[in-house]
Amino acid sequence: MHRFRGIFVPLVTPFTAEGGVAWDALETLARDVLDEGAAGLVALGTTAEAATLDAEERRGVIDVCARVCGATGAPLIVGAGGNDTRAGVGALTELARWPQVAAALVPVPYYTRPTEAGVVAHFAHLAANSPVPLIVYHIPYRTGRALSATTLRELAALDGVVGVKYAVGGVDADAVDLLAEPPADFAVLAGDDAFLSPLLALGAAGGIAATAQLATARYVAVENAWRTGDVAAARAIGGELAMVSAAAFVEPNPTVIKGVLHAQGRIPSAAVRLPLLPAAPESVDRALAALLDHIPSR
Repeated sequence: MHRFRGIFVPLVTPFTAEGGVAWDALETLARDVLDEGAAGLVALGTTAEAATLDAEERRGVIDVCARVCGATGAPLIVGAGGNDTRAGVGALTELARWPQVAAALVPVPYYTRPTEAGVVAHFAHLAANSPVPLIVYHIPYRTGRALSATTLRELAALDGVVGVKYAVGGVDADAVDLLAEPPADFAVLAGDDAFLSPLLALGAAGGIAATAQLATARYVAVENAWRTGDVAAARAIGGELAMVSAAAFVEPNPTVIKGVLHAQGRIPSAAVRLPLLPAAPESVDRALAALLDHIPSR
């Protein structure tokens, strides 16, 4: 679990004004967040608009992130898999091409809504055939399938399953149950930016936070404060970050985050791909104001 402790940043995929991937901007962004203390990178997550990238673009994104992680020694997590177990094995098998990949972030099967036993069987089959460890992406408001703490413990007991990105839209009873006695060698990572600090307070190993690419050092600071027992600092920083997160998610992710990164001059455009639309200027302005009001200068 030591490789999956701390703040992991799920990177946006920057686009040029013409709509192609801005490769140089992606590499610079990856280097910047690691320089500011992020524990590692997440490529091809929801924030990356992975569903809109073609196969060549997806491989290119992994290439860039793997190169940066290889140079720094930081672990790389890659989003992979879907609601077809057989196809998921194929996607995971391809990750063997990149030795820098430390784990795959695999969603609970969506839309088909299998039983919880079916979810366990799905991950057991994937883990048995994957060249890399798996982190379960538990996000029921997207997948339509909630998981109990009991089921999460069953998943944690599978060989090759090393963690969960916990994103249920709050801090629920199952999170409290799971973190009260976390499974050995299993990283519970906060997956909703607004609830990062509360889950760290309960003992989460870290988080995967999209807004961390806007203020990486501050997100690292709140994780460090909770881990070292500096409760006063953790509460203060957590409150600041909650305000930033709220502003960053007033429109679908990653539209506001891209607008802010573009306004900061860190990516060449705020472009997203359909069916997403760019964030409204006022939403970007509110997020910029939240950063100015609550986050120390970069």
